[in-house]
Amino acid sequence: MRHSQRGVTFIGWLVLLVPVAIVVYAGIRLTPIYLNYMRVSKSLNQVASEAKGGDTTTATTLRNSLEKHFDIESITVPATKDIDIHRENEHWVAIADYEEVAPLFSNISLLVQFHKVVVVQ
Repeated sequence: MRHSQRGVTFIGWLVLLVPVAIVVYAGIRLTPIYLNYMRVSKSLNQVASEAKGGDTTTATTLRNSLEKHFDIESITVPATKDIDIHRENEHWVAIADYEEVAPLFSNISLLVQFHKVVVVQ
């Protein structure tokens, strides 16, 4: 007599669902980090657009404006002192180059590296 398989066993479901659960959990852990990066990127772009056409633009005025935007957006990572603001030719450049770590399980963590460059015309 032939027996046909009627479905997935419990162990089969575990094999299928455990990797999916790990990926979903990693996504949950990474979501706040990427939302923070979006706020940092938005703040840098706003500072660049506010400073356009200003002949009196200096690194100090850009950093002060960036601090105000970081305070409004409640950004703590990276600190404003970690943002590199320097002059390249006739333009100012602001570079946010930082890393964040999201702990996943016991000694396993996810490392995310961000690099945002904004040129102030």
